[in-house]
Amino acid sequence: MAEPKGHVSGARAEHEVLLYALSTCIWCRKTRQFLEDQGVTFDFVYVDLLDGDEKTVTIEKVREWNPAKSFPTLVVDDQECIVGYKPDKIKECLNL
Repeated sequence: MAEPKGHVSGARAEHEVLLYALSTCIWCRKTRQFLEDQGVTFDFVYVDLLDGDEKTVTIEKVREWNPAKSFPTLVVDDQECIVGYKPDKIKECLNL
C-alpha cells in the first residue's frame, strides 16, 4: 500500500509543488508520473489514505484551492492551482 504522504526529490526544485491525490485515481497516478518524468521535486498527499482529523483538515485545504474537491489538485508556490491531469498547463506553470 502507498504511503499517505511523502516527498519526491528531482533535479527541478525551483517551485514548491504539492499534489493532492487519491491512491486509486488513474489521473492522479498520471500526474504524479508526469512530475517524476520531468524531474520535478514535489510533495504529495493521498487524501483517501489519511485518517480522522488529518483527513478532515486536508480536505478543507483542498476545498480552499478547488471547491469541487476533485483530484488531482496540484498547488504550485501556494499561488496557482491546476485541477485534473493537464501536462501542458503543468509545463507552462513550472517553466518546463
